[in-house]
Amino acid sequence: MYIENNQIKKYVSFWLVSLFWLMAIMIIIGGLTRLTDSGLSITQWQLFSGFLPPLNNTDWDKYFHLYKEIPEFKIQNFEMTLNEFKIIFWWEWVHRFLGRLIGIYYLIPLIFFSFKIRFKNLIILYLIFFLICFQGFMGWYMVSSGLVDRIDVSHFRLSVHLVIAFIILSLILWNYFNTKIIVFSDEKLKFSIPVIFLILIFMQITIGAFVSGMDAGKIYNSWPLMGASYFPNDNNFIDLFNFSAFSEPSLVQFMHRNLAYIICLFYLFLLIKIYINNLSKFYFAINILGLVLLIQVLLGIFTLTHNAQLMLSSMHQITSIFLVSTSVYLLYLNSKSSKHHSNQLF
Repeated sequence: MYIENNQIKKYVSFWLVSLFWLMAIMIIIGGLTRLTDSGLSITQWQLFSGFLPPLNNTDWDKYFHLYKEIPEFKIQNFEMTLNEFKIIFWWEWVHRFLGRLIGIYYLIPLIFFSFKIRFKNLIILYLIFFLICFQGFMGWYMVSSGLVDRIDVSHFRLSVHLVIAFIILSLILWNYFNTKIIVFSDEKLKFSIPVIFLILIFMQITIGAFVSGMDAGKIYNSWPLMGASYFPNDNNFIDLFNFSAFSEPSLVQFMHRNLAYIICLFYLFLLIKIYINNLSKFYFAINILGLVLLIQVLLGIFTLTHNAQLMLSSMHQITSIFLVSTSVYLLYLNSKSSKHHSNQLF
């Protein structure tokens, strides 16, 4: 995205960085909505009327009555009172409200910038808007999976919903970097290396969503072993090679643990190569990435050993925002190196 007018570039930069933080808050609230089992408290999709929360007792009774119709209430929360329902309702309402707010906050400036910047320079921003709209649809598609035959949402749909959110976050951050960072360097990593690292992070986010969606963090609450063994004793190793493994809580937890080990090893490979080849341009990025990765791993272990306690689980997810962001930053620095006479390493 190229912008000639420096004043417009400043406006776009501020708009994008504020969108980044809005999206980060959205992901945090979404995580807390899942962790508090609040996601099914609103059983209808109200694109416009949903802007306002219940304003009187009649409205509250209507929402509570609708909630009583779904399996989650009938099977799991049948003793829930109206006051208890209000707690889970507010989590979901705030989550949806933020989604609407982000959509409006994105669209109005985008229309304004469309009159100031050539359309071809805004194509990526229109793509992001499409993803934001699709994210709203995916959110409802996810919720709808828990309204009929089950007491929670599909963990597959939950993972897609979360991954799209991180893709939007990454694209917003990438375009923000475009307005702020100019990189000149004759040496760079092979492009595929930081790309692979980022893909591994997104894979881990996907598996992490499976863990959250199936409450798989509440079993085998020991580390480094799962109970008395490295592999969970309620499954066979061959089961890992079946698609059904993604619906087995213990196997999903095993995947989440071991993918974390792979990511750490890959990070060490990156770190060593960068320092051996004196790629000083990457020192800050790779060091920050390592710090965030260390915090993320420690939080993951503490979350596991403390039976997926709410605060620790939320902090674990919050750190994933910074992990993705620093990974995108590393990829951006590498991709924007000079294309003339550059020496790609390994």
